[in-house]
Amino acid sequence: MHKIKTIEEAMGHIKDGMTLMIGGFLGTGTPETFIDALIERGVKDLTVIGNDTGFPDKGIGRLIVNKQVKKAIVSHIGTNPETGRQMNAGEIEVVLVPQGTLAEQVRAGGAGLGGILTPTGLGTIVEEGKQKVVVQGKTYLVEEPIRADVALLKGAKVDKKGNIYYNYAARNFNPLMAMAADLVIVEAETLVETGEIHPNEVMTPGIFVDMIVEGGK
Repeated sequence: MHKIKTIEEAMGHIKDGMTLMIGGFLGTGTPETFIDALIERGVKDLTVIGNDTGFPDKGIGRLIVNKQVKKAIVSHIGTNPETGRQMNAGEIEVVLVPQGTLAEQVRAGGAGLGGILTPTGLGTIVEEGKQKVVVQGKTYLVEEPIRADVALLKGAKVDKKGNIYYNYAARNFNPLMAMAADLVIVEAETLVETGEIHPNEVMTPGIFVDMIVEGGK
């Protein structure tokens, strides 16, 4: 299958009301070219899963500012005042999840697990409505796996089979999200021939990637 697509072809798969996972940490490792395209297309009522809501002018935050997100499942919103404003005004639903728990929920979704057990959140509002399990005398919350319709990733170097190398901290949530969505689209900062990425440097195997868009194209 020829995985290299134009941005129009790739973004044409994203429809109103879909659930999207978007890689990045405060905008680092976020596919800004895809954010541009989503804003241009005006896709709305999205549920977005990510580490955070970025800044008003960077990352997922740009979709928040443009009122395209109905629900955000993230670990914090403090760097984007607009997210807090919309949440307090009842314009957006925000589900705040401890960062490690969110990562593990996404990993569980990708690995086909039934969820994870974690002590994080016990005795706080995080535990409201959640099942508890006692293992070896310790109490844990049951956190369900998370999956999405589409994952939008960004790789520093991507080959034509979809193998991805991420640069430094830009790796963050991207590899986990690559495994936890029905359709995975990656923005390649640099597109290279198959075999140009050393196997030891492949951080997301191409088998998880459905479409590749060359950055800026």
